[in-house]
Amino acid sequence: MIVVAGESLIDLVPQHPEDPLGPLAPRLGGGPYNTAVALGRLGARAAFCSRVSTDGFGEALLGGLRAAGVDTSLVQRGPEPTTLAVATLAPDGSAGYGFYADGTADRLFALPPQLPPAATALALGTCSLVLEPGASAYEALLRRESGRGLLTLLDPNIRPPLIPDPDAYRARFRDWLPYVSVLKLSQEDAQWLGGTPEEWLAAGPRAVVLTRGAGGLTAYTGDGAEHSVPAERVAVVDTIGAGDTVNAALLHHFPDHTALTSANWPKALRYAARAAALTCTREGAQPPTAEDLRTRP
Repeated sequence: MIVVAGESLIDLVPQHPEDPLGPLAPRLGGGPYNTAVALGRLGARAAFCSRVSTDGFGEALLGGLRAAGVDTSLVQRGPEPTTLAVATLAPDGSAGYGFYADGTADRLFALPPQLPPAATALALGTCSLVLEPGASAYEALLRRESGRGLLTLLDPNIRPPLIPDPDAYRARFRDWLPYVSVLKLSQEDAQWLGGTPEEWLAAGPRAVVLTRGAGGLTAYTGDGAEHSVPAERVAVVDTIGAGDTVNAALLHHFPDHTALTSANWPKALRYAARAAALTCTREGAQPPTAEDLRTRP
């Protein structure tokens, strides 16, 4: 079982990006949430670990998880509202976000006493590792489960408006690396954080995956190897959820430490590039199913 821990929220996506006062459509979202849904759609055994509101948006978020076949037994519930993220779309389909996260349910996540015995991997990232008090609970989960032998994937997915002290966050990020098996981050995240794949590898991860949008994906591994694949060319509607789909595709190939070998990276990266490309052809975070990938020409 692959456990994804972190926030779920509602993306408010502009229907007419050129009109700042145009209608906004609510879409299920949040980096970890999208990753869990993508895993379920790809056919992986996945569970979501978070705190979700009992409001209408929270019920819809749980419904999306269940529809994807994701185990929700680790989800905590609370009466606080659901976090909202207002998206802005650039002409190339890339998205920026403004967040309404004060006093929301996912910020009050508490460390669970244990994960299921079947758990082999844990994925974390995005807002959940920034917003306290939940951030400290997610960090404790990362340290505990890494020590227990689970494969861990970290996707920082930097959202600068949520980070009041960038230097303190960068120091905290470096402190996480000894507990991380796979570090996946975008080129923009890498530039914001500072450092190089070689430096991050030296701090602990067995692999670093760098996504470059239309430039493709590259994995740097602890044995000194470098594996790159191009992005698939598609008509981009928006890029919401593409990076989260990469996370899921990688975890689908590397559900535990035994699969994390250099020989497996080319196939895993091609699969991730293909899955992310399909996500980009759809409005909002709509990861593909395993059948979508099989039937795509």
